[in-house]
This record gives sequence, structure tokens and C-alpha cells, in this order.
Amino acid sequence: MADEQEIMCKLESIKEIRNKTWQMEKIKARLKAEFEALESEERHLKEYKQEMDLLLQEKMAHVEELRLIHADINVMENTIKQSENDLNKLLESTRRLHDEYKPLKEHVDALRMTLGLQRLPDLCEEEEKLSLEPACRVINKFTEMHPYALCAKPRAGPGTQKSQSGSKMNEERASTWSSTTNNLGRID
Repeated sequence: MADEQEIMCKLESIKEIRNKTWQMEKIKARLKAEFEALESEERHLKEYKQEMDLLLQEKMAHVEELRLIHADINVMENTIKQSENDLNKLLESTRRLHDEYKPLKEHVDALRMTLGLQRLPDLCEEEEKLSLEPACRVINKFTEMHPYALCAKPRAGPGTQKSQSGSKMNEERASTWSSTTNNLGRID
């Protein structure tokens, strides 16, 4: 009788492991897709920044074409802002998925240990793409190399103040850029 109860208990544990492993695999597949989207967005952002550099050089070299180039720069700044917003959304989504995956994996590992099974490999051991650290290093390195990534100059609108140099700057946007880039390095 005790043997039957022990066998039933083990069967229930195996069933729970199977269900949790299936959930874990679904989350891992979503994580992988998020990381691929993240890499793609990083590539686009790098291309946009390179194009921005070329446009700024052209602006300095061709003063007579300043008005047309300035229009191109505004379009590119908006594109970069949108790309950075998309990148931040992907990072946050990836962070949430990662946070959802960790406790589930710990639970599955604990259940496996009770049955004498080995722990499942960590994400970073399975596939380098599923680790948040390389993405953060790329973003931090890029923003250090390109300081304008942290302080894109929006057009001055009502309620903006002049800086000491006399140019107008929206303090709320500058603060948002600063906090966004500071938070990029805080992914665990």
C-alpha cells in the first residue's frame, strides 16, 4: 500500500515536471524570438546612427544645402527615437520573460532533484543568445561611443528653458533619456 502511494506520488511529480517543462520550453521559444528581434533592432539602430553621422558631416561640408540636410536629420532623429523606444520595449519584454522563466526553472530543477534527476542547464549555458548580458554590453558600449544617443536634441516647444549656452532644451526629455540609458545597464 505504501509502495503504491509512493509510486503515485512519483507519477504526479513526473506529470508536473512534464507540464512545467512544456511551459518552460514555450517561454524559452518566446525568449529566443525576443532576442532575435532585439538583435535585429540593434542592427537597425547602428545603421541609423551611422547614417546620422554621415548626414551631420554633409551638413558641415555643404552649408548651402543646410535646409534640406536639416530636414533629413529631423527624419533620422525621429527614426532613431522610434527605434530606441522599440528597443527599450523589447528589452523590458525580454526582462519580464527572463524573470518569469527563472522561478519556473528553479521549481522544475527542485522537482527533478527530488527524483534524483540532474538540473537542467541554465539559459546562458544552453545558448549565448538567451543571456541578457551581451545585449546590455552592446547598448552601453554604443551609448558611450555616441554621446548624442543619450541627448538627441528635440525641437524646443512651449515651456522649455534656455540652457546656459542659449540653446533651448526640453528638460523632461533630457531626463527621460538619461534615466532610460541608466536603466539599460541594470538588467540582471
